[in-house]
Amino acid sequence: MYCTIFMCQRCLRPLKLSEPQETLTSEPEEPGESGVTRAFYGTRTLQGQLEELSEGGSRDAVLIDGRKSRDKDCYCLSGSVSSARTLDSIQETILQTFEIISGQREIGHPLCVECTDSLLEQLDSQITLSELDIQRYKRCMESGEMQVEHEMEALKEELRALEQEEALLDRELENVEEGCVEAAAALQEAQAETEKLEQQESQYHLEYSALTWQQLELCEQLSSMENQLWYAQQQLSRLNSAGIFQFTFDIWQEGPVGVINNLRLGCPPSGPIDWDEINAAWGQVALLLVALCNTIGLEFQRYQLVPRADHSYLKALTGNSVLLPLFSGGRQNVFLNNEYDRAMIAFLDCLQQFKEKAEQGHEGLQLPYRICVERGVLEDATGSGHSCELRTHLNTRERWTQALSFMLVNLKCSLAWASLRYGKN
Repeated sequence: MYCTIFMCQRCLRPLKLSEPQETLTSEPEEPGESGVTRAFYGTRTLQGQLEELSEGGSRDAVLIDGRKSRDKDCYCLSGSVSSARTLDSIQETILQTFEIISGQREIGHPLCVECTDSLLEQLDSQITLSELDIQRYKRCMESGEMQVEHEMEALKEELRALEQEEALLDRELENVEEGCVEAAAALQEAQAETEKLEQQESQYHLEYSALTWQQLELCEQLSSMENQLWYAQQQLSRLNSAGIFQFTFDIWQEGPVGVINNLRLGCPPSGPIDWDEINAAWGQVALLLVALCNTIGLEFQRYQLVPRADHSYLKALTGNSVLLPLFSGGRQNVFLNNEYDRAMIAFLDCLQQFKEKAEQGHEGLQLPYRICVERGVLEDATGSGHSCELRTHLNTRERWTQALSFMLVNLKCSLAWASLRYGKN
């Protein structure tokens, strides 16, 4: 047997032990038991606890020698477990211990006498306050019964008015439901019409897109045709304002050398020119003079000019029909009158015939350099006395090149005159 001290859970003072006045079990204690069962509840005895239990109703059970007690404030201590305890009581003790440890069961705490009296006084004051509240509630209920009757009458009147209003609202609801049915039918028709219109709109969009694409293509074609028309009009205006001779024959000066259609005619001191280029230039000059004579309707009297590129020549119309070549390989006979010089003099004769024909009329041709066929000379028409011989025999290359340049200037003036007079015809 061992001794255990219990403390008051409020003031933490030790509790005094008291022997129970009555045994809780009818079974006598066996002599061999070593444990002594004791109950703790301040200075209260177990008999008083049982009386309070019978008055206060059911409370939590407390183990006394393995059996349950219904007093919440009664605590028992078992010094040792008796060997006569049954298996059921042991299992019940273990189950209750597990419930206490796991928090599933609430246990009371022992109090001392002073703390118990203080707790009872607090409970008495709470009971007194509760009774006062009950009395006030009763008086309020008695005073409020009359008001409740009047309120009941008013509520009945309001209920009748609400019933009438409910009936009216029911009729309105029926009308609204009928309107909803009609609106649903109209909505269905409108949805069907909307779907039809959407399909038509989609078809219209497709057609509009196709027409828009076709319009863009036509606009692009129209713009292209307008550009082509503008270019054609520009070309037509250019062709109308310019003659065929200006497009066919282009004559200019490159230093002391005359150039026709990118072919140089002469031998400048700066550098020799290949005779093939000079012969080709003579072919262009012969072709130009033939074209001018054909334009004005001129037929040569003493020579026939035959343009054949770099092998052009003149054919005499009298005598033995001698051929005079307008091409050379650069070899000249100093002692004899060579055929190349005779061909250039014959060409001056043809140019002089063209000049005489072109000077007729009020829009006659005026050349800047006078032609002397007998001497084969080209001289300035202004009277400066500057002249050059169109021959290679007993002549310098510079003077021969300058004479060729004078001849090209006369041809350029003749070309401009023919373009102005015959270009629009």
